[in-house]
Amino acid sequence: MIALVYSTRDPAGSGSASALLSMASWSTSRSSCPRATSCMESADLGAYLAGFAEDVIWMDFLDDVFRDRGVDAYVVLSRHSSRSGRPSLTVHTTGNHGPADFGGRPRELAWSNPRLEGALLRNYLRSARDRGLLDRYWVGLEATHHGPTNLSRPITFIEIGSTEVEWSDARAQEALAEAVVWTLGSPSPPRDCRPAAGFGGTHYPERHTRLVLEGGLCYGHVLAKYALEDPDPDVISQAIDRNYGGVSEVIVERKSMGAAARGIVSRAAELRGLPVTYI
Repeated sequence: MIALVYSTRDPAGSGSASALLSMASWSTSRSSCPRATSCMESADLGAYLAGFAEDVIWMDFLDDVFRDRGVDAYVVLSRHSSRSGRPSLTVHTTGNHGPADFGGRPRELAWSNPRLEGALLRNYLRSARDRGLLDRYWVGLEATHHGPTNLSRPITFIEIGSTEVEWSDARAQEALAEAVVWTLGSPSPPRDCRPAAGFGGTHYPERHTRLVLEGGLCYGHVLAKYALEDPDPDVISQAIDRNYGGVSEVIVERKSMGAAARGIVSRAAELRGLPVTYI
């Protein structure tokens, strides 16, 4: 089972949840999601859909809510904010390379699921293309950031950004919902990909994104260049280790990282017997 969660105060998350309700068969299941303001279950998708009053970055209680419910992973339907206001449809996992200013715990990365994240991103692009959204929205990965970080199951955020206009865009909400339905409703697991940990690039790592959409990779954590300016060996190790099913390689955007960070990443990969690819 997958727990699809959202904040009832978030127009992007709530709108996407409403779109999901129209795309699959659901039944009320309040007893399965204590603390939730609403809880639905879909046997077709193998998923719960639960809304909570709290903002999503503070949902460090999800393990308690879904204890003994057979939940394997969390997918969070959410808005995305940015200073630039760039319209975007993004996917990422969570974690703090430094202080925990926006949920989670300091210098802790959540568990990620590279294959699930990759499938969601590819299906998000496909759904956005079908709806004619690509002339307005950028579709891609975001680097690892914010909370929650303490959960025992992998967590993936799928988001609509970056202003109130986009958060309330019904077509974007439908694209998000359809990406989830295509990913979870497939009779076969997400297509095979090479799971990787990524290092370097901007917060919107376009080169890493292209490797998912065109190169057969799927990422769990991506630590952006700003997270590697004062590199923490433990955080770098977490980016490699905290991936459900493990990773098969490490991808480094060489020119965006200093020599010290590259050295720490290279040593961490070598200790784990993982190849490093420089892009």
